[in-house]
Amino acid sequence: MNVKVYGTLVVASLVLLVGQWLVAAVPILRKWTIPEPVAGGIVAALIVFGVHSFAHRDVVFDTSLQAPLMQAFFATIGLNANLANLKHGGPVLVRFLAVVVALLALQNTLGIALAMAFGVDPLYGLLGGSVALAGGHGTGAAWGAVFTEHHGLQSATEAAIACATFGLIMGGILGGPVAQHLMKRIGAQAGDAAPGASGAATPDPYAFEEPKAEQPTTPGAFINTVTLIAISLAGGEVLSGLIAGTAFELPTFVCVLFVGVLLANGLSLLGRPVAEHAVALIGNVSLALFLAMALMTLRLWDLAALALPVFTILVAQTLLMVVYAIFVTFRVMGANYDAVVLSAGHCGFGLGATPTAIANMQAVTARFGHSHLAFLVVPMVAAFFIDIANAITIKLFLLLPVFH
Repeated sequence: MNVKVYGTLVVASLVLLVGQWLVAAVPILRKWTIPEPVAGGIVAALIVFGVHSFAHRDVVFDTSLQAPLMQAFFATIGLNANLANLKHGGPVLVRFLAVVVALLALQNTLGIALAMAFGVDPLYGLLGGSVALAGGHGTGAAWGAVFTEHHGLQSATEAAIACATFGLIMGGILGGPVAQHLMKRIGAQAGDAAPGASGAATPDPYAFEEPKAEQPTTPGAFINTVTLIAISLAGGEVLSGLIAGTAFELPTFVCVLFVGVLLANGLSLLGRPVAEHAVALIGNVSLALFLAMALMTLRLWDLAALALPVFTILVAQTLLMVVYAIFVTFRVMGANYDAVVLSAGHCGFGLGATPTAIANMQAVTARFGHSHLAFLVVPMVAAFFIDIANAITIKLFLLLPVFH
């Protein structure tokens, strides 16, 4: 059953509407601050899984729009990155990056140890570690091909995609419950005067903090922003091609984000700042539609086919992420409200992807109040620095004697 591109867009839009209805209607989803695209997307994935299992038919969506939506989202992240503000948050960014890199090493150590305990190739431990979890589907598929070609690991790419799928689901589910638990530690409840909570005197929220807020804009500002996004997409694609195959190779979306940062800050120096409200509007719509498509197209039967050792590794990685977010990320980042939001975001991209991290943080801040610091730091670390750090970490682990 093939669903063409427009039909896929219709289904993705319905997924978002179903997610909104579910979060509004089901108290436990609100209590655990589950993002709306995650709620609706998982329902859609379960329906597709049911069709596959019981009707023995596969629903194949045309995901041609998925990559452009993801890259448009990262372009808006770049256009929203003010380097002057980033300088003020520099020490926090460095500390958060150190926390993130330490988790990459722990994920790989845990994965390799469990793989060896089960007597399977330790490369499966890397796939179930930072390769597919912090790396996501793109990084997982790329390294899976390398493991097959250079190390003879059969079905490595399929295993990597399945691991990344598991991580994307759990990353979207865990952020809210972790934040709920940590809010009890700092003694704040929904509606209290948490930083930036409703009624508190705060500056205008950053672009991605209030996805449901009405964003006043004009056709001219909207067109200007679309132009900047298009330039970011085209420039990022060119840059990605130039560095492909070199030591500096990065995913295309990271290059798109980098071009967006250059554009926004260059225009700011010229006295022509970007239209923040238009950036927020396009960015949040792109994020929501991308997440809906990503989740509704998950092949859950691939998870069902995971061998027991790999599935056990993934369950252990999930527990590690929860424990690490609560006892390391939260404490190192200050054990305050900003640390709560950072921890929710860390769950999102530590297991899943940057869009999941942003959705987690939006769900938390929509309930408890703004966290400008988290929305400044997480996008830069999760969308830029982590890919570089993860590539270095994976290559260092491959030097271990167990892989020779």
